[in-house]
Amino acid sequence: MTRPSCGASSPSTRIRPSSITRASACETQAIKRGTRGTPFPVHGLDQAMGLKPTKLPWYVLAVGLSGSLFMLWFEVYSMSELYPFIVGGKPLFSLPAFVPVWYEITVLSSCLTAFFRELDPERAASPHHPAFQSKAFERVTDDKFFIMVEATDAKFDRDRTKALLHATGASLIEELED
Repeated sequence: MTRPSCGASSPSTRIRPSSITRASACETQAIKRGTRGTPFPVHGLDQAMGLKPTKLPWYVLAVGLSGSLFMLWFEVYSMSELYPFIVGGKPLFSLPAFVPVWYEITVLSSCLTAFFRELDPERAASPHHPAFQSKAFERVTDDKFFIMVEATDAKFDRDRTKALLHATGASLIEELED
């Protein structure tokens, strides 16, 4: 399977807008399957690629709040119903005494949610990717930008994709075998 890819060789200060332009051009041509590599976060690139925002923050918030409410309920129930000890003259429901454990469970449940959500096999990164064969890809973490269009895309056309990447100013276009 052939996968044309594009690596840019301009300095990173000048290429940043062009990277968004290339991603937008791919999105405009309805090219959905592909990856982009950048040496630093590029704001606006997700929108240019047509990616939907992640739901991970909502999962973390929901489980964090659930863990928080459960722990508060558990502390109040155990200290006022199961083992009602009066310690130091404090009332049975003493919120400041519950805060440290309450806070820690909130943080723990949120962190575990994010950790286990990222371990989802459907979202896991591949240990071998065709882009790793490209010499241009080696500099993605340093100062280069990389756009890879997969041949499995329904709208993929080799000649049209090459023309599109050339038109957006790509400095190198190479075909990679899977």
